[in-house]
Amino acid sequence: MGDKQKKPATMATHLIAGGGAGMCEALACHPLDTIKVRMQLSRRQRAPGVKRKGFFTVGKDIIQKEGPLALYKGLGAVVTGIVPKMAIRFSSFEFYKSLAPINPETGKIGASGVFFSGLAAGATEAVAVVTPMEVVKIRLQAQHHSMSDPLDVPRYRNAAHAAYTVVREEGFRTLYRGVSLTALRQSTNQAVNFTAYTYFKQAALKYQPHLEELPSYQHMLLGLVSGAMGPLSNAPIDTIKTRLQRSSAKPGESAMARIIYICKDMFKHEGFRAFYQGITPRVMRVAPGQAVTFTVYEYIRGWMEKLAAPEHDNKEYRE
Repeated sequence: MGDKQKKPATMATHLIAGGGAGMCEALACHPLDTIKVRMQLSRRQRAPGVKRKGFFTVGKDIIQKEGPLALYKGLGAVVTGIVPKMAIRFSSFEFYKSLAPINPETGKIGASGVFFSGLAAGATEAVAVVTPMEVVKIRLQAQHHSMSDPLDVPRYRNAAHAAYTVVREEGFRTLYRGVSLTALRQSTNQAVNFTAYTYFKQAALKYQPHLEELPSYQHMLLGLVSGAMGPLSNAPIDTIKTRLQRSSAKPGESAMARIIYICKDMFKHEGFRAFYQGITPRVMRVAPGQAVTFTVYEYIRGWMEKLAAPEHDNKEYRE
């Protein structure tokens, strides 16, 4: 038999494993994302003594007024983009990582190489998939119509209709509104996420030398911790991006002018805390989402590599 060192995962492996992981993540965590978006779009009431609604209260209000299925508004847009998004995320991360220099002493890529690979991967997925997907998703999530009342007709019926309506009424460029903020958010998210997960995984394997691969529950725990770090580092970016993508552009107004206006308006009328509005459901959505993503991704990738191993070994034996 030849060398048993693992070969790099193929593009097909990234596509299938990433797509399956993304599907599971979306189904499990989308309700928290809907609550997060509603909290980010809400404005503080000026009546004295009135407190901001917490994420449990917001979720309860959505269910009572619009029905339980309202928590899944915009899911179609997410599911449509989740397979290419995850495929691009993992495959581009591995591609950028292959360009990074290797430390001659350890034989591994340094922390800066992993960080910048995650940074570039996040920006790539933001431009290719995430921005138009989120514009459509946020338009759907922002609708306050009841999904249990057939007479309460929404403006956007589904993801495809929302995309068509936005392009028809506001132009194709609207689908890329907030692309700079989305790229900044995704790049910082994935830089922190991949760097933390990579080094947590290396440390876990180092302290468990008898293991060739970590069990699924450890992938889940490492994904949970690393997934929480991104939202905490860039919450204001996400809040500004959400409000920018929700609003319609004014004639002759540049994206930067709109961003500055949103920031000034939020700070003037709602205070600094408004920039962190929705941080709790975002962490509760992203952290478990990354836990699910890494767990399912590692499981499917390992399963596919095991399926391919016998065929490879037999071929090598025949040669």
